[in-house]
Amino acid sequence: MKVTEGLYAFLWNSPMENNCNAFLVRGEKNVLIDPGHRHLFRHVEEGLRRLGMDVSSVDLVIVTHGHPDHMEGLRMFRKPALFAMGEEEYRFLLERGGGAQEFAPDVFLREGDLTVGDLSFQVFLTPGHSPGSISLYWKDRKALFTGDVVFSGGIGRTDLPGGAGPRLRESIERLKGLDAAYLLPGHGDLVLGREAVLRNFQFIEGYWYSHLR
Repeated sequence: MKVTEGLYAFLWNSPMENNCNAFLVRGEKNVLIDPGHRHLFRHVEEGLRRLGMDVSSVDLVIVTHGHPDHMEGLRMFRKPALFAMGEEEYRFLLERGGGAQEFAPDVFLREGDLTVGDLSFQVFLTPGHSPGSISLYWKDRKALFTGDVVFSGGIGRTDLPGGAGPRLRESIERLKGLDAAYLLPGHGDLVLGREAVLRNFQFIEGYWYSHLR
């Protein structure tokens, strides 16, 4: 699905199996955000094929956080593709064990600007769903990639290891202030249009904040 110029969404629509949405940003370098589960990687492969691409066309894979349904698909990529994730999130994965060394990042993402070829993003540390989750803002297209922090009509769960309701609320407050016209979450529907994005944040604030203890 083409979202806007240079931005494509590979949406996961199956109600039978859990997997995440993936997003492709095309420029001098091609960036894929959240490849999903390895065994459910077909939606990424099919999306790339429709664009005349394959995994070898991807220069950088960014993972918003370290849950398996967002990062296991890294196994489908080989060098020279690079892998980036939040430094704090990777540290948390190492502390928990479970073979995190297999997913050692080439690039650690920290708060601030990220330049990939002619593409410029802002990286925001947005913990709460996981301790080192990041969100990305592509200002040129007013596109906000939220991982599992904010969804259409919902928020990320905080009952998994490292989750924290107050931190998630703080993260949502930071993202709410961005001039986003496309809210691109890790699961579910996209939120398209500036007014729709604002309404979504207002709904979350009015309904979900009381649950974040």
